[in-house]
Amino acid sequence: MGIVTLVSGGYDSTLMSLMAQEVGVELFPLFIDYGQLGAAKEWEACERLHEQYGLPSVTRMDVSGFGKTIPSGITDSRLRINDDAFLPGRNLLLVLAGAAHAFNVHADGVAIGLLDPSQHLFPDQTREFVETCEAAIKVAMGRSIRVLVPLIELSKSDVLAMAQARGLKDTYSCHAGIDEPCGVCVACAEIKNARKGG
Repeated sequence: MGIVTLVSGGYDSTLMSLMAQEVGVELFPLFIDYGQLGAAKEWEACERLHEQYGLPSVTRMDVSGFGKTIPSGITDSRLRINDDAFLPGRNLLLVLAGAAHAFNVHADGVAIGLLDPSQHLFPDQTREFVETCEAAIKVAMGRSIRVLVPLIELSKSDVLAMAQARGLKDTYSCHAGIDEPCGVCVACAEIKNARKGG
């Protein structure tokens, strides 16, 4: 079975890729620049981590006009990075792009690193979202492409523990896109809280 892994250079997507690699799944990693402030740092981390861990090279897709047209705190530095963090349609865009890539490379599914829905902040991080995406993709593309969420039972603390067990480090997750993680954005706060709780 081959899958497109939606990768961002962060803990979740890199762990997801390593887990798939460990069980012999053929991977087609896809990085999507949707106009996020962290795109350059995320891409740099993606390339470095995939090379370091022997993962396949990453395909980069540029749909950065999305974030420029639909601004949020993670795409526009003039907005509040936390209070305005929701980018409507982001995960739908990622899954759609991943599914189209899966169709093109004859993969069976697209994997996205969503975590335990009980801890979700936004509506596009739930099982209902995943099931609805699968149904829409089947109608839109004329064949089933599974939307896989291998981390859906895990908390961020679980992810960090599993990443540590694999020696995973030097990831990048900060929404601000700066050299040193800001420590206050949703992504940074999630990691900080998980470390405290772990």
